[in-house]
Amino acid sequence: MTGLRFGLALAASVLALGVAQAQEPKKGGTVHVVVQPEPPMLMQGLNQNGPTNMVAGNIYESLLRYNEKLEPQPSLAKSWEISADAKVYTFKLQEGVTWHDGKPFTADDVVFTLDKFLREVHPRWRPIVNAQVDKIEKVDDLTVKITLKQPFGPMIMTQEVASAPMIPKHIYDGTDYRANPANNTPIGTGPFKLKEWKKGSYIHLVKNENYWLKGKPNLDEIYWQIIPDAAARAVAYETGKVDVLTGGSVDVYDVARLSKLPNTCMTTKGWEMFAPHAWLTPNVRNGILGNKQFRQGLMYAIDREFGREVVWGGLGKLPTGPISSKTKFYSDDVPKYAFDPKKAKELIKASGYKGETIRLLNLPYGETWTRWTEAIKQNLEDVGVKVQVENTDVPGWTQKASNWDFDLNFNFLYQLGDPAMGVARSYITSNIAKGNPFANVGGYSNPEVDKLFAEAAIAPTEKERQELYTKVQKLLADELPVLWLLEMDFPTIYRCNVKNLVTTGVGVNDGFRDAWKE
Repeated sequence: MTGLRFGLALAASVLALGVAQAQEPKKGGTVHVVVQPEPPMLMQGLNQNGPTNMVAGNIYESLLRYNEKLEPQPSLAKSWEISADAKVYTFKLQEGVTWHDGKPFTADDVVFTLDKFLREVHPRWRPIVNAQVDKIEKVDDLTVKITLKQPFGPMIMTQEVASAPMIPKHIYDGTDYRANPANNTPIGTGPFKLKEWKKGSYIHLVKNENYWLKGKPNLDEIYWQIIPDAAARAVAYETGKVDVLTGGSVDVYDVARLSKLPNTCMTTKGWEMFAPHAWLTPNVRNGILGNKQFRQGLMYAIDREFGREVVWGGLGKLPTGPISSKTKFYSDDVPKYAFDPKKAKELIKASGYKGETIRLLNLPYGETWTRWTEAIKQNLEDVGVKVQVENTDVPGWTQKASNWDFDLNFNFLYQLGDPAMGVARSYITSNIAKGNPFANVGGYSNPEVDKLFAEAAIAPTEKERQELYTKVQKLLADELPVLWLLEMDFPTIYRCNVKNLVTTGVGVNDGFRDAWKE
């Protein structure tokens, strides 16, 4: 393999990431966006749930961005080079970048972020850096070199903003990361800065006047409106209080009606990187949930098609296993679980279930999720399983999930373009760690699964990777460490005079750098 150099010529031609602009962007203006639910925090290095990513993607940045084809594009790195043996990645940083407090952004921040901060706290980066990275070095103030232990094909996909947000070394080095007061006043390099967070009402971001990309952002400010009630969110859009209903913030029953309103556009683009997967995680440490037959019985008991068709209004697709059909290396050569209450009862009885109450932790993301939880509760009770639904707010859910305080945990996770990035983390033994709800919180551990994921991540050809991922999908679909429910589609509804809202493969989660208002 010869050395590959990216970004130098690309940077000048794709600053808008391939989005053709038919007219000159208008400068100034305010956009009001719904965020649902209220983020538990905005420190993206410590929290990567959906609402946090949507807001914090305007505050923080990563080395790269990705277009809708998931091709890497320049961001804080203006160019990058991969060595002939595919083991050394050299990133050249943009010049003149400063943190929101005026301090310069340098290679020291990149090394601190990737080698210290995220290695300790990030559920996606931690297993990658520990297994794949030999060393991360500063070459000079504007150059960073990452040396791998062996070739790792997905490496170029690891620098998306929610996976690798750059963290200011001068604020966090030597501190207790989770207790640092700066978590309440996040400092990034992004196009917008936090001005005010009025809890329960709004989050106000203002233009970063010293942003490194000259001429951006176009907007003066963004208000992220916090509106807990789904009907009230729809009314806020209808009456002009908000301009954008982000994916997941609008009740599915309102999608068709709202999308037909005047000056209204809708898109499902901007989720290519994520391919969100909804599921229930059994806590296999807890008695009967460690029994495979019981988990299989639960899977047969759940009417997943009802969830897709009725609860989610026909949006999405039923999954067959851990890898989404929208993600590379998907295989449907796995055991299937059609809705079959009779078979569910047989398996649950054979498992030795004795009537224990199963605590089902609801995901507090609005009425649709609550209806889905209640439907599943009814499914399970119909086959003789006692279920107690536990409702809480987002911080409460985060705490319970992070500390393994559940029997079944409702969640949805992002696939992140490659199973090595977004899938393996939920099943490998090395990612069983308290403190983050997006790690292997169920406690599932299987040496064969660990081995297959590890080998697939570094296999030299796509064919070999597919063979290994096919094996692990078949194995996991039999063991069911997770009960997969839905490959999700999230429509974004917005006023048509808001332009360039979705310009990358992560959509509004990547920030409003390119957006403008006509």
